[in-house]
Formats: sequence, C-alpha cells, structure tokens
Amino acid sequence: MIQWKEETIIEVNIEKVWSLFFDKNIKKIMPKVEEHTLIEKTEAEAGAKHQQKYREGKRVETYIVETLAFDDTPDKKHKQISFVLGKAFKITLGFTLEKIDEQHTKFIYEGINEGVNFVGRAMLKLGSEKSNNIVVKEFMERVEQEALKA
Repeated sequence: MIQWKEETIIEVNIEKVWSLFFDKNIKKIMPKVEEHTLIEKTEAEAGAKHQQKYREGKRVETYIVETLAFDDTPDKKHKQISFVLGKAFKITLGFTLEKIDEQHTKFIYEGINEGVNFVGRAMLKLGSEKSNNIVVKEFMERVEQEALKA
C-alpha cells in the first residue's frame, strides 16, 4: 500500500481552484483522462458515479469512479473519489481546499493506492515511493498552474 498527503498554498481564490475539479475541467488537471462520463446521480454529490477512460501509453483503461464524499461550503471544499484500476489497484483520492483569504487557498491532496490481488500488491512492492511522490507533486503543480490560468 502507498499512502500520501501533501499540501500547498495556491495564490488563487478558492472558487477558481474548485472549478478545476468539476467534470467540464477534469482534463485540464488530469490530461490522460480521455473520457469522463456521468452515469449515476449528479457530479456535485456523494454517490455519483462516472465512467472514466484513462490512457497510459497505447493502453486505455476503462473503470468506474465513485464519489465517496462531496462538500462545498464557502470556506472549505472537499471531494473524495475511489476506483479500481486494471483489476489490480484500488485507488482512493481526496482533494481538499481551504480558504485562507480571497486570493489564497490551501490545497491538500491525499490518497491511498492498495493492491486488490497478488499482482497488484506485488507491483506496489516493486514500485518506488520516490516515483509515486513525483506523480503526486506533478499533479499538485498542474492544479496550481491551471488555477493561475483561470
């Protein structure tokens, strides 16, 4: 199992940062997502389900993303999602935004990647924590760059 929790301050209003986590903008912060289709409930509630297609090289994985938590208040935003990738990994991701002031937002990104079978567990043991940390940092930087463009 790999676990992480990172945070940064983004010099952008909380609402602008939050808009990046909605369906219409998901490809800006997750460019490898080719399709993101709502199939159950609405995108702004826990229990929502999306079918997602994700490209990794020449391979395209299709899976269901479930929204486990969704909170949208003026001072704090939170979305937690979970999905099983390649029948081998259960990934749970949390995105939390906290309003510091009108132009500063704390962005907290946390997650767990756990193997759901022998192959998944073995691959996680062989993978490096360093490469996972690079992926986490790249995602956080992409969110910040897109928020600054908005």
